[in-house]
Amino acid sequence: SPVVLQALLDRLVRVRPDASRRWGTLTAHEMLCHLGDACDMVTLARPRAQPVRVRRRPFVKYLWLWLPTRWPRGVPTNPMHDPRVDGTRPGDFDRDRRRVVSALQTIAAARLGSLEPGHGLFGTMTIGDWQRWAYRHTDYHLRQFGA
Repeated sequence: SPVVLQALLDRLVRVRPDASRRWGTLTAHEMLCHLGDACDMVTLARPRAQPVRVRRRPFVKYLWLWLPTRWPRGVPTNPMHDPRVDGTRPGDFDRDRRRVVSALQTIAAARLGSLEPGHGLFGTMTIGDWQRWAYRHTDYHLRQFGA
């Protein structure tokens, strides 16, 4: 939904480099790099180092993506999305934020076959699943910084 996407983008604009986190270890700038890397993996702009074994996991996907429950805190991330491991290191804050905005817009406008076919935990993913994931993942981290 364009309205939901715009609301998410408006919240992203409110994040400041010195924002205090409510949980976790990432700084606000590291969080933007993490979101950018994760979204770039989905859009195939940053391909996985190793292909994920795609399998159907409808219960797990439904539980995490479609039920109105909050995601748990402290779940480890893919090292490729961790700015302290193999992820993108913070550079220019505004440029890193623009990368997240661009990737979210790409996911929102995705066409069949343009996105990663599967997620390591959720299994096979449709465009709608990835769009829901992008919202949930971004919302989780924006709440982490009070945005």
